[in-house]
Formats: sequence, structure tokens, C-alpha cells
Amino acid sequence: MQAYILSIGHELLMGELTDTNSSWIASKLPSLGIVLNGISIVGDDIDMLVRAVESSLQKADLIITTGGLGPTQDDLTREAISIAMNETPVIQTEIVEQLKKHFASRGQDMPNTNIKQAHLIPSAKFVPNKYGTAPGWWVEKSGKIIISLPGPPSEMHPLWEEQIRPSLQMISNQEITLTRTIKTMGLSEGKIDEILSPHFGQENPYLGIYSKQDGIHLRIIARARTESQADSMIKPMEKDIVDALEEFVWGFDEYTPQQSIAEHLNRIDKTLSTIECGTGGILASTITDAPESDKFYKGGLTVNTSEVAIFYGVPESIINKHGFVSQETANAMSLAVRNQFGSDYGVGIAGSTSLESNPSTNTSQIFISISHENTFTEIPLTLAPRRVIIRRRAANIALIELAKLLR
Repeated sequence: MQAYILSIGHELLMGELTDTNSSWIASKLPSLGIVLNGISIVGDDIDMLVRAVESSLQKADLIITTGGLGPTQDDLTREAISIAMNETPVIQTEIVEQLKKHFASRGQDMPNTNIKQAHLIPSAKFVPNKYGTAPGWWVEKSGKIIISLPGPPSEMHPLWEEQIRPSLQMISNQEITLTRTIKTMGLSEGKIDEILSPHFGQENPYLGIYSKQDGIHLRIIARARTESQADSMIKPMEKDIVDALEEFVWGFDEYTPQQSIAEHLNRIDKTLSTIECGTGGILASTITDAPESDKFYKGGLTVNTSEVAIFYGVPESIINKHGFVSQETANAMSLAVRNQFGSDYGVGIAGSTSLESNPSTNTSQIFISISHENTFTEIPLTLAPRRVIIRRRAANIALIELAKLLR
């Protein structure tokens, strides 16, 4: 089955919002044996939308749209599909009643504009949406399928997992594609290519290498008639890679370092606290994304000056001797924050909020320390002096190194 994705909305076309829906859906299609032919972003213009739907139908058997299902005048996905299918939409009274109940449950009257969300053409059926007001459409005609989903990811994701994916699984009988992502930190792409050279160049399973914010990712892609067959093709290569890169592997697939930290610390009943300068609290914010972070994370401090660091227990003598941005100060910070919060582990990041570069190398330095009991794990970093990159990368590296330490 060939697929095409249309992401709809002027806000996407103008760059006001990033189109994350299409990449998310694209990542879900291979496991269903569906080949993606292309992705297009289309604005809220009826003529553009009709042409996009008609063009997509020439390129694929399955068209998936996101966005444009709201109640306003510029939500035109239903209208465009109706024109492309040469069918007239009709109001479905039972959907109108459901919409009224949805608003009533929130103590509101339904605006008349929402009635357009109850329109349906003869070749379509509704995809019920308990997460919002916009039901999706599933259209089947002349051997083609059009699936229209709401734009908000908080609605689109669960609708896909609960309704769309199972339905597509039933009708897709082609070979499936299974992937496995191995996440590493500490080796360059070139070094990994050198170590794993016998595996690169194969077609099935295929091994790809990608540079990401959280390190180098290796993706194994296998195609087979069944999931178990594809899995059996992936496992030998996965084992070879993990054995070769063991100390540098920190996670797999969608697994995040904060999830790993949460699982390990909660299992061994240990706690964590953090203090950071130069990262704007990103480290603390990311840790609290982990499930049940309140069970292991005692708290974090964000400091911008040496005076504040001294206030929280970093010895002034260390800062005077080695400088605020130094490994020694990072070590003192990680120990001081443990004392402040009474935690088992402490992470300190010593960087400059100005992130000035070294004129001779055009780089900036930042220092990370992880303390536990009487030991320090020291991570000095030399990075390009770009504020956003340094903040995120330093926080990512601190998380990954802690996750590796806890394994």
C-alpha cells in the first residue's frame, strides 16, 4: 500500500508552527507495511486543498490528512475532500447531539459554527474523537482511502493508536518493516563507522547512522512478511553493535535518559538533586518530564553568579582558585547541592550564562560533575558557542552520563 500525507494549515505553511504530525505518522507506517510516497504542507485555501487531495490520489492508495477539521471558516479539509470525491456533505444529527453534550459537560452552549463538524459525505464514516470536538473522517471510494485526523497531536496521536492503526493493520497484508534504534554517546560518526564497517552497506537488514542532539543513533531496518521474522533479522546485528559499543550505548528506540534515570533510582531507592549554571534550568526541567520524578528528584537550583553558588554552599576558595567555570567548581557544586537537599546523587553544571567563546578556538567550555558518596564523575565539554545548542547539549550529556553511571 502506497501512502501520502497532507499536513494542513496556514500556520504550518508560514512556519509559525512546526509540522510534527507528518513525521510522527511517517514513523508509524513502516511497521504496517505501508510505503510513504511523499509529504506536503498545504495552506487553508479551498482551491489549494482540492488540488492537493486530487494530486495525492494520483500518487497513492492511502491519503492521510491532519488539521483543518475545526469549526471555523478556514477549516476546509472536509469541504476539499467532498469536492475531490464529487459528493455532497450532509449534517448527521447524532453527531450534533454528541457535540452539544461535549460542550454541556463543560458548562457551555455549543456555538452554531461547530455544526460543520457534523458533516459527512456518503463514502465516509466518522472517526469518533473523545479527546476533542473534531471527529475524523475515514473515506473509501474507488479503491482509495482518505483518513482525515485533527491537527492537535494530543488528539491525533490517541486516535491513531486506538482506531486508525488497528484498522490499517487489518487491511494491509504486505511485508512489514521493523526498526530498532540504538542510541550512543561518546563516539563520533566516523569512529562508529570504522568499528561497525562490516554491517554498513547491507540491504536487509539495513543499518543507518544519524547524528542527534543526544548522541549518535544507529537504526536497524528489516523487512519481512511477519514481525517475528523481521525481529529475528534485527537481533543478531543488534547484539553485534551493542557488544562492540557497549560502554557507549545508553538507550534504545524512544527511550529517554530521564526515563532510564527514573527507573534505576526508583528501583534502588536513591535520590537526586541538581545545580546548574549556563543551562537555564533545562536539566531540572527535563528530569521532571520523567514519570514519578517526585519519588527520586529532590529538587534543582539554577544559579547565574558565583555569589549565588557560594550562598548555596560552593566554597569561595575553590571559585577564587580555579574560576567559576571550571571542573573543580562543578565538582564542588555537585557536592553542595547534595548537602542542600540531602540527596544520594548530585549533578553540577558550571558554565557561563554569557557563553563567551575562546577567541583562538571559537569554542566555549562547560563542566559537568556527577557526585555520589566520595566519588566524582567529571565531564569537561568544549562546544561551539551557540547558546541554545550549548544549553540543550550540556543538559543531554549530563543526563546520559548519569544514566550510564546508574546502569
